[in-house]
Amino acid sequence: MQPVDYVSFLLAARIAHKLVYYAVAILPFAVVFWICRSYFPPLPDAATIAAFIASLLLSFLLGFFMEATLGMLGFWVLEVSSIVFAYMLVQYLLSGHMFPIDMLAGIPTGIAGVDVADVVRWLPFEYTAYFPAAVWLGKVQGAELGRALAIEAAWVVAMAVACRIVWWRGTRRYSAYGG
Repeated sequence: MQPVDYVSFLLAARIAHKLVYYAVAILPFAVVFWICRSYFPPLPDAATIAAFIASLLLSFLLGFFMEATLGMLGFWVLEVSSIVFAYMLVQYLLSGHMFPIDMLAGIPTGIAGVDVADVVRWLPFEYTAYFPAAVWLGKVQGAELGRALAIEAAWVVAMAVACRIVWWRGTRRYSAYGG
């Protein structure tokens, strides 16, 4: 056990990793973006950029707390790699990494007036990838943008609380033996 708050330690380590990663990757990204600049839409206005940055920060926190909570299943389950693999599969499918969530609109669920895209939007996965991209592209604006940012923030708070509860319950259960 470390003499620091472990969740804060993990968050600081993740932030440090991302800062170093992007410090190293900024030059190659800049070169690729410059070469492909004709394929990109023009830069959005300042308010959209601010909303994008807010959604990106919330996305980072949401992903962190979801993964940290999942990792803490190790308190109760000896082998979590299969669970993590299943989570990553669901995450990639439902977050917009593999295809835009808009493609799911119109696919019926069997519930009157509810399609698959509606169900996916009730889950937190969309806010980890699709939503920040949609904000940048101007697909989400006005009152809908404010509502979606509030939902994303609520998911961050819910997952942070869940992470703390799982950590607290897991450390109460945990005991170490050996030297």
